[in-house]
Amino acid sequence: MQFPSWAMVASAVVMAFPFGWGLGVLVAYFMAGSNFGQLPAATIPIAIVAAIVFALWPSLKPSTRLAVLLVGTATFVFFVRLLP
Repeated sequence: MQFPSWAMVASAVVMAFPFGWGLGVLVAYFMAGSNFGQLPAATIPIAIVAAIVFALWPSLKPSTRLAVLLVGTATFVFFVRLLP
């Protein structure tokens, strides 16, 4: 079954929010360690905007963009369990 490309792009934009959130927290964790305080207030919005731009970027197929964001979100959810 073939899904329309607009549906995949819309799904990728929806998946960009948890992906960007996880990416922003990961950047804050790498920058300041486990006691990062208010740093995610700066990194999370930037990461969400970057993820949305990636979801809408036309250079890759919509299915590829959706797969990258889906796998990235699942990876962040898996590895968040390993943080102290």
